[in-house]
Amino acid sequence: MLAKRIIPCLDVKDGRVVKGVRFLELRDAGDPVECAKAYDRDQADELVFLDITASHENRKTVLEMVRKVAENIYIPFTVGGGIRKIEDIRELLKAGCDKVSLNTFALDNEHLVTAASERFGSQCIVVAIDSRRNPDGTSSVYTHGGRRPTSWDTVGWAVQAEKLGAGEILLTSMDADGTRNGYDLEITRAVADAVCIPVIASGGAGKNSHLYDALTAGGADAVLAASIFHYGEISIPAAKKYLIERGIAIRT
Repeated sequence: MLAKRIIPCLDVKDGRVVKGVRFLELRDAGDPVECAKAYDRDQADELVFLDITASHENRKTVLEMVRKVAENIYIPFTVGGGIRKIEDIRELLKAGCDKVSLNTFALDNEHLVTAASERFGSQCIVVAIDSRRNPDGTSSVYTHGGRRPTSWDTVGWAVQAEKLGAGEILLTSMDADGTRNGYDLEITRAVADAVCIPVIASGGAGKNSHLYDALTAGGADAVLAASIFHYGEISIPAAKKYLIERGIAIRT
């Protein structure tokens, strides 16, 4: 059995780590480099760095910040935001990250996922999906930092992303994001059952039991969280201890 992973997420805006609720009401959570170093010391399994306004502002991820973070940590490191072409991916990998996360421009240009997978290997390519519930209970995919709806349903796009060459899915429930009421287990399970690649559950973690639920009932291979770790409510070691005591295979 592959070990499950705990992944802190650094949402970055204007050079600072921020966190909000349902992608809104952002508040400061610290310096990206210092936050990254702290998670490295706490032995997080991986780290995700998302430049959350890069696509909306039609610009690239800030490479210098990526370099500084990469120089100060040893754990695997994923970067997303504003990636439009193969050259952008090459620059980010050269700057020190281990994987890239494609969202808006993967939907605008599906060929980018395939080309990136063929060029750098599917293990480097994460497709991030921002999902929101519709009034009828179905879920749709949004782009540009959750600002624009698409015609894709969540499960359908996840299946397509895998076919295109994605090596992993980062699934964020926009409805649950920042609420601390738990992950959207229904959509997480639906995506996990529909694809063969690993699924990272994101959005809604508020306590240790939510991590456990996402890894069991939700079928996720990893859990991503921000607020509970950024503000010291739960530590990475404490979360790992909780999960191990309940029979979850976790890297130690």
